[in-house]
Amino acid sequence: MRRTWALAAAAMLLSAVPGTAAASAASFSVTTLHFSVLAGPGGAERCDIVGDLYLPADAGPQHRVPAVLTTNGFGGSKDDQAGLARYFAGQDYAVLSYSGLGFGGSGCKITLDDPDWDGQAASQLVSFLGGQNGIAYADAAHTQPVAGLESVVHDQVDHAGNHDQYDPRVGMIGGSYGGEVQFAAASVDPRIDTLVPLITWNDLSYSLTPNNTDLRGGVTSNGSGVTKLTWPLLFFSEGALLDSATGFQYDPSRVIGCPNFPTEVCTGLAEAGTLGYPTSDLLALLRHASVSTYSSRIHVPVLLMQGENDTLFNLNEAAATYQTLKAQGTPVKMVWQSWGHSGSTPAPGELDLSNPDPGTQYETARVASWFRQYLANGPADTSPGFAYFRDWVPYTGIATPAYGTAPAYPVGSPTRYYLSGTGLVTDPARIAAGSQSFVTPPAGFPTSSSGIDAFSPNLPPDSNLPGTYASWTGAALPAAVDVAGTPTLDVRLQAPTAALTSATGPAGQLVLFAKVYDVAPDGTESLVHNLIAPARVADPTAPVHITLPAIVHQFAAGHAIRVLLASGDLNYRGGLALAPVTVSTGDSGQVLTLPTTG
Repeated sequence: MRRTWALAAAAMLLSAVPGTAAASAASFSVTTLHFSVLAGPGGAERCDIVGDLYLPADAGPQHRVPAVLTTNGFGGSKDDQAGLARYFAGQDYAVLSYSGLGFGGSGCKITLDDPDWDGQAASQLVSFLGGQNGIAYADAAHTQPVAGLESVVHDQVDHAGNHDQYDPRVGMIGGSYGGEVQFAAASVDPRIDTLVPLITWNDLSYSLTPNNTDLRGGVTSNGSGVTKLTWPLLFFSEGALLDSATGFQYDPSRVIGCPNFPTEVCTGLAEAGTLGYPTSDLLALLRHASVSTYSSRIHVPVLLMQGENDTLFNLNEAAATYQTLKAQGTPVKMVWQSWGHSGSTPAPGELDLSNPDPGTQYETARVASWFRQYLANGPADTSPGFAYFRDWVPYTGIATPAYGTAPAYPVGSPTRYYLSGTGLVTDPARIAAGSQSFVTPPAGFPTSSSGIDAFSPNLPPDSNLPGTYASWTGAALPAAVDVAGTPTLDVRLQAPTAALTSATGPAGQLVLFAKVYDVAPDGTESLVHNLIAPARVADPTAPVHITLPAIVHQFAAGHAIRVLLASGDLNYRGGLALAPVTVSTGDSGQVLTLPTTG
């Protein structure tokens, strides 16, 4: 049954706002609405969500438009998407930008984009866009109802093949926390038509407690990982302190118990920080809020965008999502952009969220084409299947020339650099015997620094304490080596003490950190994008295979490649037991493999 849009009420609530010059000359209206939603298992809790509705001036029952649903990153609000919303409203899309649960004037607690909470909440906003009444209100007390929209195109059937009375043509876009919620929403609501997640996670247990060895698939490991310290500290400070304080006026219950988080989040993170590894309860909690767990429920087209400069959600997360979706037949394409959580400023001509312009911005053009194809049914070129930003390629204007492209991921060919007593060598016949020994400190002492990831990525400067690492450096390169993809490191260790204590569980296991450096001719070394691969070694008597974070980097001619194994890092809670470690070389089984493209 069709519902009518309350035009008289809308006229009072909405104020006309012109579209930006980059968007179009079209006008649109904007209003702030409150939404009453049920969230949690079985709809256990009622939450208020605040959002801004951007509606093209000509939209209505006689001219229906597709819709875009978007929300904020961690610590943000509905206002963060204003530039994007203005652009798409100017392009004849209805846009609803809302503050996620626990943020920016919305009620209830931060639930890590869990499908049962954030996914279900977003699903009810989809119903409002599809015309359902009883969801939107003009006030936070939910006493002034606003009718569901009659301005959005309806689909005859959803992506499960079922007809729904309130099924709008709607896509989602957002970054980081506002990226994962798209997967959560699509996993519970087959009416959603397409997703554009930026810089978000595949498995939150990898993001916060990674283990880059013993992977059973994607970025998910079989065992416990290594606790990150600085990123969780930033999140807790932002969510529990700042957001709960500012949000008290909207929902006082948010400060009860664990401020602004479910109690199990506070307990789990505190235990992980103390122990150095996640408990089974925390692993279950983090993975329940991760698309890695429910990717089989994602069937709509996905355009993944992930940052090359990101120590929180690195490129491996997007690659894992991409490969899983592609393997199950879900339409998916991927862009690796220059910027991320560790460097949030896009390169010139990539993206400007405050003033999107597809004519001058590569990523904006990709998103505009994507929505044109999957929402507006217009002519669009959504190729290529995979694109990656190369910071060594000069260009002016739009960043298109700096992007390498391929029909699909992965790209490149494996190039092997063997660990040798003389450094790194490319010819197996030149491998020389040798050994290096170092000691892992007790209590997780940070023996290396590559900056403070969440606060100051370049301070303190990169350093490694003598006697706490082993490294291998290649000869000066006769020609540039371009890398695009995931490096791997295979090593064999002699760590008799750790071999004995590892049987006691994670607390007794050896923890190492693998890193790849670019060494300039003057000897200056640069840790590529500050990326590190923590590895909790369950069995140090067996060969160790470490999957490093993916990189896009050019090792210039005259530079050298260095790989390093460190025993601690400032941004992680390292191993708890002191242990001597030796790496002996002399055969081709110990090797750094780089995916090279040129």
